[in-house]
Amino acid sequence: MSGEASTSDAGSSKTAKTSTAKGTLTTLHSTATNQQWKINEKCLCYHGPLIYEAKILKIRVFTPEDTENGEIGPNFLVHYKGWKQTWDEWVTEPRILKLDEAGIAKQKSLSQSALAAQAGANAAAGKMKDASGKASTANASGASASAGGSTRSGIRKEGARGTKRAREDDDGHTARRSEMKLAVPEVLKVLLVDDWEAVTKNHQLVTLPRSPTVRQILSQFEDHVKTTTTSLPSPTLLTHTICSGLQIYFDRSCGMSLLYRFERHQYAEVRKKYITGPQVKIEESSDIEMSSIYGGEHLLRMLVSLPQMVANSQMDGESVSLVKEYVNELLRYLESNKDSIFQREYDTPSESYGNTVRS
Repeated sequence: MSGEASTSDAGSSKTAKTSTAKGTLTTLHSTATNQQWKINEKCLCYHGPLIYEAKILKIRVFTPEDTENGEIGPNFLVHYKGWKQTWDEWVTEPRILKLDEAGIAKQKSLSQSALAAQAGANAAAGKMKDASGKASTANASGASASAGGSTRSGIRKEGARGTKRAREDDDGHTARRSEMKLAVPEVLKVLLVDDWEAVTKNHQLVTLPRSPTVRQILSQFEDHVKTTTTSLPSPTLLTHTICSGLQIYFDRSCGMSLLYRFERHQYAEVRKKYITGPQVKIEESSDIEMSSIYGGEHLLRMLVSLPQMVANSQMDGESVSLVKEYVNELLRYLESNKDSIFQREYDTPSESYGNTVRS
């Protein structure tokens, strides 16, 4: 994902027409892009590492008092074509594009780059297997096809019997999903168990804001990939895109699925302090996301949950395989730098905090 997908400018738009609901608009004119947006308009939207067709369901200007799940300023509630309604989300204008020739060209270019990179990686892997005498590319493809009618990357061969649509229509038809199996290092599995025990059994909390934050970790990982020899496909081209996508996934899922019950009050306090509180200035909070407050502990929770998130998306098999390679590399990076990324001792909250949580 390009930098467009992860930045926002709360003051870059002005409203053209408002409806009766507070802060809700029927149309919005952006002074930054000179674009006009309307409810029910079809558009393109960044999600993860790729761009998908979507529809604008609502347009709303969020204030510090009622941000819900959106950032302060103009936001668009979008529904991704072919996705379940549970993936509807509020996004800022930098994440949406017009459904026109320029937008479609950008969507195709990003998709083709990802596919080309993965194809190169598959070809290289096949050559390595041939050289070692373990298996030939043809044998690998044949074995995969006989096992399930699919290629090594998880995409069914064209014309194969039993082929299903690789997406889920809005009418709720079930589609086959590409599996994303991660190789979580044993050290990180232990950290996950310790993290769970500290919060749920010992009633302790991760220190917030963390250092390094999720955003900083992903930035450091990006530098690591670009300056270190790895087997990852097209690191110069794809690393920033995938790291930006992971950051968006984290910001989207943090409050919804990455917290234990004992942490939810802390989450509410953090949002009030840094984002929604009456004392927070819009210019100070416009760039604040959960990825700039939470750290490695919650990032690791997200990464091990990522296969299920991907299963609920419409990401194609090639993209799943591509993201899997980068996430596995990220897991190895977390393992190698665990001492500087993960917190050793958790905080014990005040008695009043515990009383509030249990009340």
